[in-house]
Amino acid sequence: MRESDALDKNPHVSRSALEAIHGQVYGWALSRSHYDRAVAEDLMQQAYVELLTGKARFDNKSSLKTFVFSIVQNLARSRYRRIASRLRLVRAAGISTVDDIVQPVEPNENAAVWQAVQELPERQRDIVELVFCRDMTIEAAAGVMGVTVGTGRAHYDRAKKTLKIKLKNIGAGFDD
Repeated sequence: MRESDALDKNPHVSRSALEAIHGQVYGWALSRSHYDRAVAEDLMQQAYVELLTGKARFDNKSSLKTFVFSIVQNLARSRYRRIASRLRLVRAAGISTVDDIVQPVEPNENAAVWQAVQELPERQRDIVELVFCRDMTIEAAAGVMGVTVGTGRAHYDRAKKTLKIKLKNIGAGFDD
């Protein structure tokens, strides 16, 4: 890493390293935002602001990719907690809300597999996406999810078993 490439407030992070993982981070942000592109872009922008200002400090205890994915995950959780809190207040006040739901964009390939993955419990779905779609190890995925490696392995194993049964039932099974 060139000295001029390092971020001022985060010397262990380089602009070129962030550019290299940008596409994968955007895919993760899309997933965390239920495929709403505007929200995903906001999450990424917030993550980059936290890196640039030094609010999120990378200390080389994990890979940069795992670290940035964790920032996006935490920002998404915070965002949805705020939204849920506001929604509870609106409902408590008796104000009617307008449904403005954005439908997620689903991949055309392997629609049956995609549907089966979407039906998994949240943590199982997350670990499958991180491992298979975002090319992470189970250990790195567990770090992003904020769970222990053992818990990550358990969710991964349960997800594989559930997917195997679901896909076998619809005739889209696979070999071990």
